[in-house]
This record gives sequence, C-alpha cells and structure tokens, in this order.
Amino acid sequence: MKAGVTAWKFGTRGIAAELAEQGEIAEAIGFDSFWLPENHFTGSTAIPVPLMLLAAIAGRTSRIGLGTSSYLLPIRNPIHAAEEVAVLDRMSNGRVILGVGRGYRDEMFRVFSIPPKEKRKRFRENLEIMIQAWQGAPIIDGDDEPVILAPLPVQKPYPRIWVAAFGPLAIKQAGTLGLPYIASPMESISTLEVNYAAHRQHAADSGHLEIDTVPVMRTVFISKSTAVLNSVRDALDADDIDDWAIVGDEAFAKDKISEYEERLGLTYLIARGRISGIEDSLQIASHESLAKLMQL
Repeated sequence: MKAGVTAWKFGTRGIAAELAEQGEIAEAIGFDSFWLPENHFTGSTAIPVPLMLLAAIAGRTSRIGLGTSSYLLPIRNPIHAAEEVAVLDRMSNGRVILGVGRGYRDEMFRVFSIPPKEKRKRFRENLEIMIQAWQGAPIIDGDDEPVILAPLPVQKPYPRIWVAAFGPLAIKQAGTLGLPYIASPMESISTLEVNYAAHRQHAADSGHLEIDTVPVMRTVFISKSTAVLNSVRDALDADDIDDWAIVGDEAFAKDKISEYEERLGLTYLIARGRISGIEDSLQIASHESLAKLMQL
C-alpha cells in the first residue's frame, strides 16, 4: 500500500513558500505524494490554481508525487488545461497525479459563465479532449500541418488520472471511464463500501475489468497522548468521528487501516490534515507516526 498526504496548513504566510516547505517535509518523511485541493473565492484559504503551486513544490522536491484532489475541468479550456498539466509533468519528471472533478458550487459556475447543468457533460468532453491531446493526436487536422500539443507529458500514454466523485451519477461516470475514484473524505466507511462496490460494477459493465488503484482520503491523526487526541476530536467537532476519520494511537490506526483494506480494497491512503488549533509540530509528528506504521 502507498500513502500520500494533503497540505496541513495554508493561508498563514507566503502561500507558495509555505506549501513548498510542507512538500519537502512530506518527501523527507517518506510519503508517496503531496496533494492540493482546488477551491475558489474562499478568502485566505483559496487555492484557485493548484498546478501553479504544485510547480513551486516540484522545484523544492525530487521524488514525491504531485496530486490535485479535484482539478475542476468544466470551468477550463481543455487544451489550455492539457498544456498546463503537461508542463507540470515535464518540470517534475513525471510526478503528476491529476485528480479531476466537476465542482458543486453554483455561484462558482456562474462566475465562470458555465451553466451548472452542463458540468457533467463538459467534464467528460474536456477530459476526452485532454487525453487525446496528451497522446499526440492532432488538435486541428486540416489542409495545413496538424497542430500537436507541445510539450507532451513525460508519463505515457498520459498522466495518472483519478476522479473525485460525490453522488451516484458522478460515481457511475468515474466507473464508466475506468478510472480510480476518490470519495468525499467526510463519507462514512459504510457509505464508501456501497460506493466503491457501485464504482467497480459500473467499471465492469463498461468493459473495465480491473482498476488496480483504490484511493481513500481520510482525516488521520496519530498520537500517544490522550490529551492531544481529545483536542483533535474536539476540533473536528462531529459525531461518529470513527466512521470517517482515523484518530487514535498507532495500534488503533493500524486496525482502522486494515479495516479499510478489508472492506474497501484500499491500496492508496491519502492522509488529510489541517485540523483547526493543532500545532504544526503535532501534525508533523502524526504524519511521522503514520509513515512508520505503514513502513514508508
């Protein structure tokens, strides 16, 4: 099994420097990948251009994968997006994991002049165009010389693509495409059990007999201190935390990860941090415990 980690803090000082420092720490700890979300118009926590920030991280690291937990395709020109992803894949020597999504906030679509009802159609059309362009298919094929995307990505036939999906239609679309599915980090393990089974069935029905990667994103915090763990649980401030998060000592975390393996077929854990009020040193110590536990 492999493990990645999301950014655990952002918005407190120069955002690129802050995130690049976290990428360095995650690589030093031994994680396979470092992940950024995409969100718009959220004040100091906004990350509207995750590829630009991942490029800054690429310049400060050499091995760790660079992931987007939901790169929003419906609001983008597909050729421009394909170019940007290819450039990041080139400058990082093939380290991109492109988690793609549709988005859900109607006000965001209105700002970008996209009818919300068209988001699923635009998502699929844009992804198809990008995949063809990454493989060197002509963008324009007329009487003159064909126009080919340049540069092409390092990864062949194209960068790794995972689909962030929430809801039955989105899960069906991910399965039909034959691509790994990243679930909402807030859904219970029982809900995920149903969702991943549906995803596998949709994939099989579409002729995709096996999808090797089963990624699961969970809030993870590991500590030996009961007081610290209680503070984390208080900060998460939600019922049934154990249904959607892994908060406990190493033995508890090991048992929960084994449960995700058995019930979901987990092959890739994405550990989500950014817990309000928890000191940076404690979050890093938790990540180190997770790496030790998973022998990264």
